Amino acid sequence: MSVVSVFSGAFCRADEFIDHLRGETGYRLIDDEMIVTRARELSALPEETLKRVFSARTSVFNPFTRERERAQIWLKLAVAEYFQEAGLLLHGVTSHLIPVSIPHVLRVCLIADAAHRIAAAAAQLGIEAAKAAERIQELDHDRAAWVQAVHSASDPWDATLYDILLPAHKLEPPAAAALVRRHLAAKAVQVSNRTRRAAGDFLTAARIQAALAAEGHFIGVSVEADAAVLTIDRPVLMQERLEEELTAIVRGAAEVARVEVRVKPAAKAAAAYSRHDATRMSRVLLVDDEREFVQTLSERLGMRDIGSATAFDGESALELLREEEPEVMLLDLRMPGIDGMEVLKRVKADHPEIEVVILTGHGTDVDRKKCMELGAFAYLEKPVDIDVLSETLKKANEKMRANRRRQTGKEA
Repeated sequence: MSVVSVFSGAFCRADEFIDHLRGETGYRLIDDEMIVTRARELSALPEETLKRVFSARTSVFNPFTRERERAQIWLKLAVAEYFQEAGLLLHGVTSHLIPVSIPHVLRVCLIADAAHRIAAAAAQLGIEAAKAAERIQELDHDRAAWVQAVHSASDPWDATLYDILLPAHKLEPPAAAALVRRHLAAKAVQVSNRTRRAAGDFLTAARIQAALAAEGHFIGVSVEADAAVLTIDRPVLMQERLEEELTAIVRGAAEVARVEVRVKPAAKAAAAYSRHDATRMSRVLLVDDEREFVQTLSERLGMRDIGSATAFDGESALELLREEEPEVMLLDLRMPGIDGMEVLKRVKADHPEIEVVILTGHGTDVDRKKCMELGAFAYLEKPVDIDVLSETLKKANEKMRANRRRQTGKEA
């Protein structure tokens, strides 16, 4: 039996369509929630981390954590596992993770025009049309970012990405489902030995990619004629040694006849390929109103394998905490608006797990005492030796992670 993948816009009566399509086909429904659950089981990544990849917004710490790339890889493996079954109906954004090279998939997009979607959103949410339009725009932005990440296509409704583009404002759900059912009879989407091999190759490639990511290697993987093809898009130093390491990981993850490493031509300014170290300190938030100082400090810490993001005032730092999860904060005291003392007080009240290191050029003994009473990990004064600062930050990070491990153990 063929597979149907459905990608839909918000407020396009997708649930009604899916219900009718299941009735027409008898196919088993696999949705994004099921994919996330399976990916969580496979990877041990938190559910919120996996779901965050569906949002257009990327964490400021992602260049150091590679969290987004890791989540997408495990979601792909979950899709690949389910995909080995026959008679599947995959509905959601994760349906785009099925490789376009697999023929026995009928790819469906369900979308309505703006007027119908706005009217539906306004009615369902009980809001004015203008607010409904804004909400739809936000959701479409998320879908566009996802499709861009998976296919490098800017338009999530681009007809070339699908076999059928269903206009939900013209077709009632029963008629749309019946149309899809008729297209499933097409010879082009029938299962054959060749398509079964392609599905198996999809799973093998996904397993290899997950194994490589677990070891810090984020590279492209495909399986071609029983060979694992690894594609690197950066200049490679000591390629022979890297190929040996990658080959060993691949052999441990899957049975393939051979491993081929391809290095794509890269821009001369591109940084050399390097393995990502998941143990490195990668979630430090630097808060200081002296922009040049804090930007330079961030660069110097980066040279010591400490990944950091910056905020230039207390209000921005607190705003960032609503969406980000820093492990350590380096905080100045004297800042316009909300000063460092108040930021420290709020952080320890609302996010007690974050370790805060004070770094100030205008502090007093009274300030030091008060900061430590409020829960600061350490109190340093400018100018500070970069090695002393780095060591202090690392100790704060070690404490934070140890506390988190203990808390996780209690919850388990």
